[in-house]
Amino acid sequence: MRILHTADWHFGKTLEGRNRIAEQAEFVDELITLCEKEAVDLVLMAGDVYQTVNPSAEAEALFYRALDGLSAGGARGVVVIAGNHDNAQRINAAGPLADKAGITLLGLPKDSVALTSQTATERGVSELEQRVERVDGGVGFVELKIPGCKESAVVAAVPYPSEGRLNEVLSETLDEEQMQQSYNKRIGELFQELAGHFRDDTVNLLMSHLYVNGGIESESEVQIQIGGAYAVSPDVFPQAAHYVALGHLHRPQDVKGAKVPVRYSGSPLAYSFSEEGQKKSVTLIDALPGQPVSIREVSLQSGKPLVEWNATEGIAQVEQWVADGRDGNAWIDLKVHVQTGLDLENIHYLRDLHPGFVHIHPILPVADGDTETSSEENRDRPSVDEMFRRFFEERTGGAQADDELVELFLSLVAEEEADAASNADDGQGDDGDTRQGHSDKTDDSHKTEDSKEVGA
Repeated sequence: MRILHTADWHFGKTLEGRNRIAEQAEFVDELITLCEKEAVDLVLMAGDVYQTVNPSAEAEALFYRALDGLSAGGARGVVVIAGNHDNAQRINAAGPLADKAGITLLGLPKDSVALTSQTATERGVSELEQRVERVDGGVGFVELKIPGCKESAVVAAVPYPSEGRLNEVLSETLDEEQMQQSYNKRIGELFQELAGHFRDDTVNLLMSHLYVNGGIESESEVQIQIGGAYAVSPDVFPQAAHYVALGHLHRPQDVKGAKVPVRYSGSPLAYSFSEEGQKKSVTLIDALPGQPVSIREVSLQSGKPLVEWNATEGIAQVEQWVADGRDGNAWIDLKVHVQTGLDLENIHYLRDLHPGFVHIHPILPVADGDTETSSEENRDRPSVDEMFRRFFEERTGGAQADDELVELFLSLVAEEEADAASNADDGQGDDGDTRQGHSDKTDDSHKTEDSKEVGA
């Protein structure tokens, strides 16, 4: 049996307000083609279908198109679980239609999977043999009979298991260490309970959306733990599993210290500049009952690269790079060294120069007696427009401020700065440096449903 593991699609996620739905659609097409080329029997999507709990219509349409293409008319198995970004009920909502195509959708950790509704007599044996069939199922697990495979797959699926979504009080204390121990113990127990459905004659798979201690994080992920309270240790995974498919971390990586193969497939696109240079991929697994699995990472080609430009020679150097066609199809984090900052006219000029500029960081000379600020510190310091974009998104439940609105806000800020500078010249202001360069860096944020989920 050949299994494809993917996760963290984040349909609807933008890059500082830049729409990426076309890149995400390109990924969907590539994934469907890959499944056909590699003769994939079963697709595991380990959570975070969407970026927000209230996704746009175009994000939902893309998800349904992905399900339709991946299922191959019911001939290929597909199992999708909700991540911390997803509304669990929204993931489940398409269940009645998905069931007919052999697609299993699970929103909550204790959701139950029903068996295939029609019998072989009702549908005809020849038709049934060509479609995925649920031959067993219950709370948190499903057994799938897949056309062309002699063996069945038992999939134990645990969507994002927060305390709220488990609907359990896991600790009576707020002590972080005890909370972490209680959470780790409960998740381990849950995995072991589900592993009771694994058999020697089946391919046994576990999938979940959570953070394992030791995993390498990126800026684009929204934390799903308070300190370490929502993290688990690598030894919670049952040894009876042939493979454990995880979602949440955007960098493709194996989980070190686990007694079975445990892996994050990573996100299909780079969603922040902290992921610059990461090679995005999906994971292919070949599995047979009673044998170790074979794991292969397959690189993806979809999406624009995220790159950094450091124009030490100022705007003229940026102009030359653009004229040379450098990184013409990329999203760019631009640092431009200037003497007196960048005004709105400069920013407009640079944005018209290259549509891929996302962040524009003015790098000013270091004054005598000042301590030089590192590039990383300069990148991480939010500017006025970044804070406004973040504020607007939080107050509107995920909507993005368009460039015209941001420019209007910045013009008001510029007027205030001019007034403050005038007052300072008259001896009425303070001694603070009023020079402020504008940049466009922000992290997509959202509010999750559970009281203990933490937004970035």
